[in-house]
Amino acid sequence: MIDERIETMHAQDTTMADQWSDANDINGADNARITAIDAHAHVFVRGLPLAKQRRHAPDYDATLDDYAGHLLANGVSHAVLVQPSFLGTDNRFFLDVAKRYPRRFRGVAVVDCAVMDAELALLDRTGVVGIRLNLIGLPVPPLKAPDWQRLFARVNALGWHVEVHREAVDLHAIIGPLLEQGCTVVVDHFGRLDPRTGADDPGFRYLQSAAATGRVWVKLSAAYRSASGDDGTALGTALTRQLLDAYTPERLVWGSDWPHTQHQQLVDYDATRRALDQWVPDAAQREWILTRSARALYRFE
Repeated sequence: MIDERIETMHAQDTTMADQWSDANDINGADNARITAIDAHAHVFVRGLPLAKQRRHAPDYDATLDDYAGHLLANGVSHAVLVQPSFLGTDNRFFLDVAKRYPRRFRGVAVVDCAVMDAELALLDRTGVVGIRLNLIGLPVPPLKAPDWQRLFARVNALGWHVEVHREAVDLHAIIGPLLEQGCTVVVDHFGRLDPRTGADDPGFRYLQSAAATGRVWVKLSAAYRSASGDDGTALGTALTRQLLDAYTPERLVWGSDWPHTQHQQLVDYDATRRALDQWVPDAAQREWILTRSARALYRFE
């Protein structure tokens, strides 16, 4: 039943998505020019099965067509869909979007340690390139335990990365074990530092030091989640300056965090895209972050 509902939802929801998908095609369907990559967004609708343990559940829809309209208006040709936390490990909705536009989308899924190899293989075929550990509001898991080690070994074998969403204070307890197990790590939302300390957060200092490993990437996204009641543009400017020094543009990517859940009254898509221009005023560096860096990390051909 749920699969039929997903098919029906998307069948009615592709007009703008088709326009967006066609916008940058070169010489037919086998070529898609990369103008910019949005490395962090979510799609969902009301009525999908929710995770039993969740921090929130939006009372609105974030449809493919709405998202595609923002991408088209802002000249963004490719995107990465991230499984929302409130949908748990049921990745079917965003996977259905991704498989409809395989040249345009990549995905980051949520799985548990008991996930079957067959499911991982299916995710891989559908364009998934990583798993997300959304640990906001949860205990830090025992990442060195055998079940986690087995999961990370399988993730590494697929060439995927592990995306981490956690407050900066705990990043050392997560990134360290992941690196020890050979993982490539992507840190969400500037590392979610403490708004009270800003760039002086010890966790953010640790994140800067982790650049030396060569296996950590950072998303320039959702600075408002670490700000005190504003859109985070000013904070993002200060943080990006330091991250550019540590990581260079080669291991930084930009994400809109659309539809900005729990902060949708503060920002919109256009504002998040404009913020990057302020965070990275150098056009060459910005182009690298929007295209080359994200293309390499998310394996866009």
